[in-house]
Amino acid sequence: MRYSTCPAVTDLLSLCFFLLVMLHARPIRAQVSGLPGFIHDGVLNVCTNPTLPPMTFMKHEGEDQSLPSGVDIDLARALAEYWHVRLEVSSMDFVGLFPSLMAGRCAMVASGVTRLPSRERSFDAVPYLDTAMVVVAPAATGAIATMDDLSGRRVAVQAGTSYAAMIERLNAQLLAQHRMPIEIQQYPTEETVVQQVLLDRDFAFISQDVEIYFRQKQLHGKVHVILRTSDPQYRQFALYIRKDAQDHEALRHAIAVLSANGRINTIARRWSIAPSSATVLSAAPAPVFVWHDFFRALVSASFLRGAAVTLALALASHLTAIVISIPIALRLGGRPGIVRTLLGLYIYVFRAVPTLLQLLFVWNALPQFCPIFREAWFTPFLAAWISLSLNESAYQAEINRSALASVDPGQVAAGKALGMRTGQIYRHVVLPQALRIALPPTLNDFITLLKTTSLASVISLHELLSVAQVEVARSFEFSEYYAAALVYYLLMVLFFITLQKIMEHRLGWAAHGGSVHER
Repeated sequence: MRYSTCPAVTDLLSLCFFLLVMLHARPIRAQVSGLPGFIHDGVLNVCTNPTLPPMTFMKHEGEDQSLPSGVDIDLARALAEYWHVRLEVSSMDFVGLFPSLMAGRCAMVASGVTRLPSRERSFDAVPYLDTAMVVVAPAATGAIATMDDLSGRRVAVQAGTSYAAMIERLNAQLLAQHRMPIEIQQYPTEETVVQQVLLDRDFAFISQDVEIYFRQKQLHGKVHVILRTSDPQYRQFALYIRKDAQDHEALRHAIAVLSANGRINTIARRWSIAPSSATVLSAAPAPVFVWHDFFRALVSASFLRGAAVTLALALASHLTAIVISIPIALRLGGRPGIVRTLLGLYIYVFRAVPTLLQLLFVWNALPQFCPIFREAWFTPFLAAWISLSLNESAYQAEINRSALASVDPGQVAAGKALGMRTGQIYRHVVLPQALRIALPPTLNDFITLLKTTSLASVISLHELLSVAQVEVARSFEFSEYYAAALVYYLLMVLFFITLQKIMEHRLGWAAHGGSVHER
């Protein structure tokens, strides 16, 4: 039996084939031009956490800060030159690197990350530099022979790294030998990890050798390496990309070329990450407080920009929350029903879930099931704005509901008796009185929100606290840069507290003598 195809079906099949070709046009062009598939529109986008000198960190104030600096950034720049494309770097918290890579916000992770089989189950890795895991302790601490000698000690590691899982495996072995386990303390950033050891809160911390060679000059000889391990899982730094055999081979070939022509060795020598470069270490005592750096931070462009971002985020989020909360509060004061129940559930959820979790969910989880949020327009500022607005609207709705409920119902009845419509009653009678009641807690809530914006640093928003952390990671001057950030927060909060007192005074005056201005 023969089958014939009607023209309509043929046209439909042709159209489907054409659409498939168009959808795959960009990857096909990339393969033809010799570019890996993760490069789009002539741009190599790299994710990094710029708090890990010398692998990746921000430069000094006054220098070009369009890109972070360090070994990984130089290597990413070399790859961009090799492929003749433009480099873009997305800075973010360490724990957000791989979620962002998975979500497609960047093409590659380059952030002093070691090559581990556990990571290679989800991503492709290409090694580019040898390293070794080291245990670092105060200068007076004696050397240890093996990791087992840390039994019963408290050890600091950076959250999001694989060191904690490694210690957990070691603890299982120690417990099997009836020995005390190692106590693990996790901290959000590498500089915080080091600080705990400097303050004698923890016995030692775990890091990679190249970072310690670089940092010891900043630490004035206060720490030293007490164990250099030979763990094979921590022997190489690697670049990570999403799983793709052709892209993996293209990146591996590019690294091989840069290694063969000496480019990678040149980068390593530039940043002095060989052991021989760390033989002479400064043991000069560090100053207690560097006033010059403190005052420089106060007037620096980076701190001013960070404060501006903090203020803009707080204002935008709070204004949006007020707009969302007013109709919610009005509906909550109405008759019971399904809408009122759903609004009550909305308020409960956003008040019950920690703000940090909401930020991480919007930034890292939302793009997993809504691909539209993977696009470049979905910036950290926008993600923080959405998250903080929804969170704040739940609290603001309760403030507005309480303020509306405090207005005497008899005044609504009196307005109706005078023939006023419902809209007029709320506009001229209820809302003015509710505003006076809601204003103090609203301004208090805004001041709290202003401080809460510091949580947005975990999704790579360069607000005030993030700027301070970057400077601390670069210089290890904790007191100076945190003090500068503290001054900025104090000044901003003082301004709004003063504004709150002025507004409360004027509204209080209007409540008693404002009738002379009424028509």
